[in-house]
Amino acid sequence: MGTPSNDGDFVQLHDLIIGSTNVADFLTELSTVAASTLGDAAGVFIECGVTLRRHKRNATIAGSSGRAAMLDKLEQELGDGPCIASLEAMKPVVLSNVGTDTRWPAYQKVLAENDCRSVLGVPLALDENQAAALNFFASQADVFSAGVIHRAEGFADLAGRALRLALRIADAQNLADDLKAAMANRTAIDVACGVIMAQNRCTQDEAMALLTKASSHRNQKLRELAGEIIGRVSDGPVTTHFDP
Repeated sequence: MGTPSNDGDFVQLHDLIIGSTNVADFLTELSTVAASTLGDAAGVFIECGVTLRRHKRNATIAGSSGRAAMLDKLEQELGDGPCIASLEAMKPVVLSNVGTDTRWPAYQKVLAENDCRSVLGVPLALDENQAAALNFFASQADVFSAGVIHRAEGFADLAGRALRLALRIADAQNLADDLKAAMANRTAIDVACGVIMAQNRCTQDEAMALLTKASSHRNQKLRELAGEIIGRVSDGPVTTHFDP
């Protein structure tokens, strides 16, 4: 049985999966819940950015606020900072005081300019083709104590599981949409072949050959030409004797 905090996190993350319409929305809601969760643990206002990297895709960045999303994005662009370090080590990395720590000078200058004094990067466990991390920001120094970091780790464990599920659902939906579009295209082509067969008194293979030849001759996609033929039939008698 989980702790009361973990049980509450689970319910919130479960509701996010159900209520989100796409991965970007899920990440935005996730960052908001993460910021609130760690803010309660630390007793101060905390903002959160989240970065998702998927194989051969651009990084998706979201945040509980515009500042959090911006700071997260700038760290990714600079290629150095606590969030990136946490992904490399696969463990939390804390920047306790922007004014005294010297590990990431370029990024720390950006943080100072945006009134951010401490940062905590926490990785989410996904798989070898994708990676994600939470980036927590506070306007005060020394916010992320051992207890707060432990709370962040517990939340990140559940968040990683929730994100994996959200990504699988999104991938399944994308596949279903692709298959649906392919079936729609195939149906249109089959109907157009039927029209050509009726007009030319030919076989299906011959009709498909005529349609393919016309598509190539006109430099037009097969499904678009098929749609035109079907549209003409709807408007009245149509001649489908294609010129070579």
